[in-house]
Amino acid sequence: MARFKGLMVSLPFGFLLFICSTFIIVPGVIGWSKEGHEMTCLIAQALLKPEASEAVKHLLPPNVNGNLSALCVWPDQIRHWYKYRWTSPLHFIDTPDDKCGFQYSRDCHEDQCVAGAIKNFTSQLSHYKEGTSDRRYNMTEALLFLAHFTGDIHQVWDREIILTALADYYDKDVTLLLQDIEKNYTNGIWSDDVVSWEHCNDISRCVNNWAKESIQIACKWGYEGVKSGTTLAEDYFDSRMPYVMKRIAQGGIRLAMMLNQVFGDSEEGFVAAT
Repeated sequence: MARFKGLMVSLPFGFLLFICSTFIIVPGVIGWSKEGHEMTCLIAQALLKPEASEAVKHLLPPNVNGNLSALCVWPDQIRHWYKYRWTSPLHFIDTPDDKCGFQYSRDCHEDQCVAGAIKNFTSQLSHYKEGTSDRRYNMTEALLFLAHFTGDIHQVWDREIILTALADYYDKDVTLLLQDIEKNYTNGIWSDDVVSWEHCNDISRCVNNWAKESIQIACKWGYEGVKSGTTLAEDYFDSRMPYVMKRIAQGGIRLAMMLNQVFGDSEEGFVAAT
């Protein structure tokens, strides 16, 4: 089986304690794609409409000062805790080795994959406007899981490509890299594509399409011509970097779209996930 995080296995990079409804970050070992998740959440939060922005800040614990990106890696940090072991299968999709595509019924058994997780937590957050008397869901956790899993479903490579770009071109400054990504979708090469990226009426169909995008990109650009144990040359990183950056942008824009939908004033919302 080929495992896709959005296409690959990830490892937790630290620990987070949940005490008295407060998330407390404790230093730990840095794992993969911390930077990718943080940039995804920074892009999304910058694109939130007022109602959604207020809801996100209300749900975040006080110690992060309204900064969603500070907790975007939380699901990786707690996935092996006994309480959260049920979340481990939600970080990826397993597809057959010979299939460069995604079929929900085949690859997401009992909704236990990253696509199913996005649908589930979007549905949970849609109840936010009903008030705090609804105790069926932990809305803060639903927000953090949705933010993280939206990053996962758009990720095609591990963080080595991002770290290589940061070291070679951005003096290891994530802010500079993020600024370049933002320029590309605001008035650059991707600006004409943003409307299509964020268009979504049926969340189930949209999430399935996002999974297909990642798997097809991975097959064509991530794994094509690459053998296990091979040391990748510099041209591999340079040629794949634009795809990684585009997926981060798409993840952030689509996360903002979902949060604006579930927290906004509009009564339309999404077609219910099935």
